Amino acid sequence: MTVIKQKLTFANQDGITLSGLLESPENPTGYALFAHCFTCGKGLTSASQISRALVEQGIAVLRFDFTGLGGSDGDFANSNFSSNVADLLAAADYLSTNYQPPALLVGHSLGGTAVLVAALRLDYVKCVATIGAPAEPAHVLKQLGGKLDDIRGQGVATVQLAGRPFTIKKQFLDDVEQFQLQGQLRSLNKALLILHSPRDTTVSVDQAERLYTSARHPKSFISLDDADHLLSSKQDARYAANCIASWAERYMPAIVADVLPSEEPAKGEVIVTMREGDFLCDVRSVGHQWLSDEPLSVGGLDKGPTPYDQLLAALGTCTSMTLRMYARRKKLRLSRLVVRLTHSREHLEDCEDCLDGKNLADRIHREILIEGELSPEETERLEQIAELCPVHKTLLNHIDITTHLTKG
Repeated sequence: MTVIKQKLTFANQDGITLSGLLESPENPTGYALFAHCFTCGKGLTSASQISRALVEQGIAVLRFDFTGLGGSDGDFANSNFSSNVADLLAAADYLSTNYQPPALLVGHSLGGTAVLVAALRLDYVKCVATIGAPAEPAHVLKQLGGKLDDIRGQGVATVQLAGRPFTIKKQFLDDVEQFQLQGQLRSLNKALLILHSPRDTTVSVDQAERLYTSARHPKSFISLDDADHLLSSKQDARYAANCIASWAERYMPAIVADVLPSEEPAKGEVIVTMREGDFLCDVRSVGHQWLSDEPLSVGGLDKGPTPYDQLLAALGTCTSMTLRMYARRKKLRLSRLVVRLTHSREHLEDCEDCLDGKNLADRIHREILIEGELSPEETERLEQIAELCPVHKTLLNHIDITTHLTKG
């Protein structure tokens, strides 16, 4: 299986550059976003193993370093749980803009708590998986031990975490203590998978119980047996990864792989083939290929113009071609020609051509900007010629559409 790995960067809400790694099969059936644990990074064993397992299931995975960690810019001391959530939202927006909205969020430890908060704000997310996650962000304060008083009293202190020094400011404490996640989980409205080890000494398994009790169905729990908190054993990480991949397949949106027709379109024929998501289409004619889609706001991927965009484009381009052809024949000097079009549907009080009695009429407004050495009579004639373009005539004529359905 070919795995495509792309190192990429994107900016968070503060303009700080974050470092990410996107791993993808050649034709992904969906996208996932992974959040690493507190003070960890995208290179952690659990992150790489989970990404690999999901890619093998056809799901592309973006994992990245939070602000001030790994390859990302920024100062960790100025980050907090809220900024982690904001980084996740920025990563989700990057995927949505450049690829496809992530349907699956996976988070490890505090990253698991962060993906739950992010999922509450992202309607397009369908399922969430957490690994060793605390039920509340404030649980992470236990890792700060005897330094809590120093941080509260002095406003800042250096703390040893996983053998490395980190500067923690009082604003971090204040930030995590403001969240009350458990009370919000009943409105999650996503499939939830909770993975936790009963031997986890960093985040006790009772935290998983609190998450599970707070959430609504569909929800699942998987015990990671004797795994440690970081899933440092590749065997444990791989087991968790395979569980997530198998579980996610049930809840990820139904997507058809990018399989294009082998035959070439005949002259005058257009072939439209379904692609990923609910709306994306591959469109081909002789010698040309393009995409058609719907915007993110209605569940599309926004990877191409909508069908009505293309309808307006057909009329606009035909208008432009017709006017330029006429101007050339009549030796008119056109220096600029711009056609702007909009489409709308209007309810009419009186309509001879109503649709199913609903009194609806389609309206296309066409505005043509012409510049050149033209007399008033020539300008008026060009306006008349615009209404003679073939697509204009087709749209005004009665069109018979025949449909024949075949099963492959």
